Amino acid sequence: MIGLEHYLTVAAALFVIGIFGLFLNRKNVIILLMSVEIILLSVNINLVAFSWYHGDLVGQVFTLFVLTVAAAEAAIGLAILVVFFRNRGTIAVEDVNMMRG
Repeated sequence: MIGLEHYLTVAAALFVIGIFGLFLNRKNVIILLMSVEIILLSVNINLVAFSWYHGDLVGQVFTLFVLTVAAAEAAIGLAILVVFFRNRGTIAVEDVNMMRG
């Protein structure tokens, strides 16, 4: 039978993959956004697992809110990337740093 520890193991593995994606790949903005989404997915798995374990629906409702925020973040992030690509011709992270100041 699948228990709480199995869900927590999967969530921890996804979290570590997301963190590695953030720290090891600093050149591709799309992979950075995907890594943030993987981290949010691992948090959602934890919320649903603990909600099921404790027998209430609060964690599952909160997961729906986190998914809504994650979808909005992905849509806005991709829209910013499209506009940046149209203006600069590239989406390299080094070129994004030129926007400061």
